[in-house]
Amino acid sequence: MTKHAARPASRRRNRTLMLTVPLVALALWSWGIDAAQAAEPGKDATAASLPRILVLATGGTIAGQADARATGAYKSGQITGEQLMQSVPGLDKLAKLNAEQISSIGSQDMNDKVWFALARRIQDAFDKNEADGILITHGTDTLEETAFFLDNVVRSDKPVVIVGSMRPATAVSADGPGNLYEAVQVAADPRSRGRGVMAVLNDKIQSARSITKTNTTSIETFSSPNDGPIGYVDTAGGIRFMTQAAGFKRTTYPLPAGEQLPRVEIVYSHANMDAVPIEDAISHGAKGIVLAGVGDGNTSKQALDALEAAAKKGIIVVRSTRVRSGFVTRNVEVDDDKNGFVVSEDLNPQKARVLTQLLIAGGVTGPAELQRAFTATW
Repeated sequence: MTKHAARPASRRRNRTLMLTVPLVALALWSWGIDAAQAAEPGKDATAASLPRILVLATGGTIAGQADARATGAYKSGQITGEQLMQSVPGLDKLAKLNAEQISSIGSQDMNDKVWFALARRIQDAFDKNEADGILITHGTDTLEETAFFLDNVVRSDKPVVIVGSMRPATAVSADGPGNLYEAVQVAADPRSRGRGVMAVLNDKIQSARSITKTNTTSIETFSSPNDGPIGYVDTAGGIRFMTQAAGFKRTTYPLPAGEQLPRVEIVYSHANMDAVPIEDAISHGAKGIVLAGVGDGNTSKQALDALEAAAKKGIIVVRSTRVRSGFVTRNVEVDDDKNGFVVSEDLNPQKARVLTQLLIAGGVTGPAELQRAFTATW
């Protein structure tokens, strides 16, 4: 009897356990949800504390896709900025990213309209405190010109970083993802403030004023011939700036009304050069001419005579050089004071053209004033 009487009690205990275990599991599951929900505010707080980076996409090789026409061929600007950001793991841990598409072009087609759109959007985002930093994706062909233009018109000490790649997004060894990751690192770093517009490619941080493209296809193409990179960055060692931030002390120029800068032509000097390229620029309404001169910004006597005649007509003449590095100096090989010429210091022809456009648009046309503005870029 005892044995048989014990069975119902055992069964009752078993039934109790059968009911209790699911209840405990349910309680633990419920606690887990509550704990996760309780943790969410902390997670949101962490995300909220990340710097806000506005990504402005313009196209370029970094957004390119393969094309069947030839080995290594591609079409620029086929991938959106949003897609680029989503393709690189870990970016969401560096910053809160918001991407906007400004254009979808190869940078050989970069133009005043896109420049103005970039400048206005950047200034608006900073003025309204929408972003702590800006990242621009861009083709490499005219990257240095866009960077230099923005460096001269954006009024803020917040970081503006421009990034590109030499290989398209679909390449086997694309350099875009690594460049993008490092560019976000730099744009999100508080130490990047007060450094003007910077370009980040191939583990280097370079200033807008000095960077230039030096190779047609190599990923080791960008350099700063006269003063070197301002810093280095890698995913393991972080960011190492080689110079102190100058702060917001740079001269900036207002955007002119409309969507276009004044016409300024670059004339390339060569052996046996005559006056035809200069006369052609004048006939097409050039307000300024930048000479990509030989050596120390020099050219043939025929070309110099034509440039002197242009200056007497009120056309701005700036002597730069086709040589990769070095300064163009006043009154050494050419009598700049007599001819009314300006020298570009160490700005290459394409950057000298941008500054000349901004100066003319701002009403700065006297040779002495122009020269002071070029010298002040140092």
